[in-house]
Amino acid sequence: MTSAFRYDNDARRTLLKRLAREAYRRGQFTLASGRESEHYVNCKPVSLSGSGLALISNAMLDQLDAQAVAVAGLTLGADPLVSGVAMAAALVERPLDALIVRKQAKGHGTGAWLEGPLPPKGALITVLEDVVTTGGSSLKAVHQLREAGYVVKRVITIVDREEGGATAMAAADLELVSLFRLSEVSSAAEELSR
Repeated sequence: MTSAFRYDNDARRTLLKRLAREAYRRGQFTLASGRESEHYVNCKPVSLSGSGLALISNAMLDQLDAQAVAVAGLTLGADPLVSGVAMAAALVERPLDALIVRKQAKGHGTGAWLEGPLPPKGALITVLEDVVTTGGSSLKAVHQLREAGYVVKRVITIVDREEGGATAMAAADLELVSLFRLSEVSSAAEELSR
């Protein structure tokens, strides 16, 4: 079984153009971090389309640690990402599960923070994120996974806004891998508008 999409330089350029056209806006915005910015990136129009998710998933799969047994992320932005990467892995016959980290423990039943097929304690999990600004959402997911007994060494994001997320990750002993930097996306959007 092979993946229907190959992630190469052409696919990277295609994904960058889609992010610039469908996910990026310039104006005055208040971000989830509370910061004000003239740049806004909402990857959901791309990550929730079949072809966009295929591009993102294969790109993220290429960046996974070879020993990772699962991908995880904080709901809602990471929901399509973890599912898409697990599917892309299945298409190339790589065992990989997807976990969703709740923003708060479930208020009923088991009170679980994590949803999905839980690997054994001590397993290596990679966290996926759509956009990293300060790293707060990713760090919350990492904290819950580590509290549950898992090892997390890497966070993979579609876009790094270049506003301190990488520094925050490094302080938490994490490597931040970004498919794109905000400067690349904004430059591509500017070129497309000409």
